[in-house]
Amino acid sequence: MVKRMAALLLSAVVMIAAAGCNYEELVQRSDTDYGSRQANDPKMLKSKSYGPVSNNPHQHENSFFEYSSALSRKVSALNGVASAIVMLTDKNAYVGLMLDWTAVGTRNSGGKSEQDNSGTTEGVYNHDTGSPYGYSRVLVSPYNSYFSVNDINDLSDELKQTVALKVREMAPAVQEVHISANMELMNYFNHFAKEAWGGRSLMPWIDQFNTVVKYHFAGGKEMPPPITQPGTYSPSEAQMVR
Repeated sequence: MVKRMAALLLSAVVMIAAAGCNYEELVQRSDTDYGSRQANDPKMLKSKSYGPVSNNPHQHENSFFEYSSALSRKVSALNGVASAIVMLTDKNAYVGLMLDWTAVGTRNSGGKSEQDNSGTTEGVYNHDTGSPYGYSRVLVSPYNSYFSVNDINDLSDELKQTVALKVREMAPAVQEVHISANMELMNYFNHFAKEAWGGRSLMPWIDQFNTVVKYHFAGGKEMPPPITQPGTYSPSEAQMVR
């Protein structure tokens, strides 16, 4: 009887331990955790699917680009991503992200958030100035906004790998997948997407698009004109947000 009880107890312990291991692996495989960064992490077992894969100096000299609604929806459905805008070119896929902190580890490192959302409790848009106005051209803002990460190196490698694999599932012909949650890049992508939503060709914007992606992904020297904070906001060029 004692031996039987001991065997049952040992079996229960083994089952609990196994369940714990399975749960840990389940979390590591899920899109709720981009920060475990342990050896043999299941998200990182496949070869790196994002970033440069060649030394081609002309990799970002795209001949055309288009907005992909299907890929944008696919990536936006991931936990931790509030919204995604995906652009496809003759060579690459470019992904702009806006984050919502519903998944852990979306940043590689800590640090102060780029967004100040304290104005929501005060009935204003800009907490620093007390202004009730927001700039209508931007999707991601320094105030009362979902979240951005300035440097692509501060964005979780696991998140970038997860996004890149989703993109490559639907667009296997792309050579490289480049991903950023930079505020300026996301707002430029939003501007281009609005042109596509309006049924207008994106070709008139190809030079500006290439300037943006070269600057953010290839150390380009030409800085795109700022779109997030081009100057002092005024009611004539803004929308009320309260």
